[in-house]
Amino acid sequence: MDRRKPYEISQKAVLLAFRKVKANGGAAGIDGITIEKYEQNLRNNLYKLWNRMSSGSYMPKPVRGVEIPKKNGGIRLLGIPTVEDRVAQMTARLYFEPLVEPIFCEDSYGYRPNKSALDAIHKTRERCWKTDWVVEFDIKGLFDNLDHELLMKAVTKHTDNPWVLLYIARWLKTSLIMPNGETKARTSGTPQGGVISPVIANLFMHYAFDRWMQRKYPHLNWARYADDGLVHCRTHQEAMEIMDTLKQRMEECRLEIHPEKSRIIYCKDYNRKGNYEITSFDFLGYTFRPRWVRSQKGKIFLGFGPAASAKATKGLRDKIRSWKLHNRCHNELKDLATWMNPIVRGWINYYGKYQKSTLHSVMLVINRALTLWARRKYRKIKHKKSQSIKWLHNYAKWNPTLFAHWEMGYMPAG
Repeated sequence: MDRRKPYEISQKAVLLAFRKVKANGGAAGIDGITIEKYEQNLRNNLYKLWNRMSSGSYMPKPVRGVEIPKKNGGIRLLGIPTVEDRVAQMTARLYFEPLVEPIFCEDSYGYRPNKSALDAIHKTRERCWKTDWVVEFDIKGLFDNLDHELLMKAVTKHTDNPWVLLYIARWLKTSLIMPNGETKARTSGTPQGGVISPVIANLFMHYAFDRWMQRKYPHLNWARYADDGLVHCRTHQEAMEIMDTLKQRMEECRLEIHPEKSRIIYCKDYNRKGNYEITSFDFLGYTFRPRWVRSQKGKIFLGFGPAASAKATKGLRDKIRSWKLHNRCHNELKDLATWMNPIVRGWINYYGKYQKSTLHSVMLVINRALTLWARRKYRKIKHKKSQSIKWLHNYAKWNPTLFAHWEMGYMPAG
């Protein structure tokens, strides 16, 4: 009897997919099964998944909708697939991503291997020095509004693998269970939270924007990170033309430019004398605006460059307060450092790349939180704020590398 499956899928690929899903972490889906619980019977679970995917009988479960607060207010709806569905999606991604990654443009930075948001910030900084105007645009609800017909047309252009096409189509149509329990049918979009979603969203925008820009405006520089993008223009007239044609282009692709988050900005500096009402923009957690800077020769001049945005630093301060370090009196300082340092070091490495001084307020909140921890921890200084400040200062002086922010120069005041 011929026991071959209709679709050739490697069991090793499914195992590798699980390992990547586990490394990425994430919450349980609609079935409540966590990664840890799924792993308890891993061999059997992966075999069943492989068997169903290979036979064509695999059907994804509904996606669990989770509301996440945005930094600027409002709510972002994430779609969390089950662990099993994330493994299945990762299996397809391992096959499909290498087919499309080589064709993606150099200035597409989001969700791509060997590219980062800091790469986009660095390139944008250089280009703002060279051109006077920037068109900032945001695609309204990109992940929720991707047209399925156009998306599958793009996917089919790069693979004729039947199981990849079959399962991507099924994932796109998977229903969403809203936080209130309501079941919502999906007629457009791909869940923001799905493993395959970033790749296929990038593919859609590759044709909707990236390649279109290369064809229509080959002389202009641009950068795109998922649904956020910038186009550098030489004149205000050119910027207005780009904004108008970009709106038309997105309508052709059944998308919409966000009217409140898309603007034209003048990159004002010491050499640009004209005035324009908008001279700053936010991109990937950084604010670009005119700033007084010092040259290598010590000369002070007005430049145009990035620093951590006010929204970003406020978000970091709120995050620190949410830790409630003063309630961790059962921990020693070294325990807090072990837990906090990877997080804080990541913040410094990202937001401290340019204008490191903008992080001062964030690090001040950490030191204040540690001072309050000390007052809760030690009875002798419980009611003496000045002594707790002095205690932390002396401790840091003798242990300057204990915390990541101390090591990088953000020492507590004495």
